[in-house]
Amino acid sequence: MMKKLKNSHRLEITILLILMTLFCFSLSIFRYYLSDTKVFFFLNWNLFLAWIPFIISSFLLIFNIKSKIALAFAIVVWILFFPNSPYILTDLFHLKTRNSVPIWYDLIVILSYAWAGLICGFTSLLDIEKMLSSYFKRSTISIIAVLFLFLSSFGVYLGRFLRWNSWDVLNNPFGLFNDIAVRFIYPLDYTKTWGVTVLMGIMLNFMYFMLRAVGKKTLIPEK
Repeated sequence: MMKKLKNSHRLEITILLILMTLFCFSLSIFRYYLSDTKVFFFLNWNLFLAWIPFIISSFLLIFNIKSKIALAFAIVVWILFFPNSPYILTDLFHLKTRNSVPIWYDLIVILSYAWAGLICGFTSLLDIEKMLSSYFKRSTISIIAVLFLFLSSFGVYLGRFLRWNSWDVLNNPFGLFNDIAVRFIYPLDYTKTWGVTVLMGIMLNFMYFMLRAVGKKTLIPEK
């Protein structure tokens, strides 16, 4: 009964994510129709990147990957793309008054994309937790989730303020490593880095664990 309930719950989330993505895309198309500008078209690309962690974790679940090496490799790739999910929150920086479109409409556009991206990321993190449950205790998995969320906030900083992308791990690994290493070696010289990382990490942890708690409540079957 519980397994069936969880499967139906996952299907429902997937369908809702697809519908939400279509809604976001329609918002950007309608905005283009209103203003004849492509100001927020980049959000479609950002949302596509936010879907990648969800796709990776779904793939692992569907094919029931058991190999520890394959699972470890997949999680490394997953964590490289995971920051793309909360990254869209920072696109609120682009919110400003424009003559062509009301600011309230642009606010709804950005928040819609940000919410869809967050749910993609949080759902994929739940998947990763589920897969790790075969190897670690529940308390250990929660600590790992906290770590992933702080790593994600650090990744958001790298993307927003230093303009690094997930694929720069391959395109320019030495440049990326240098920017990361110098912030760990001289942390007091980069208070902005750690301010963004710590505060956003705390916020993401509250958001994730609140949603996880709500999800547990809804998965309790009626007697």
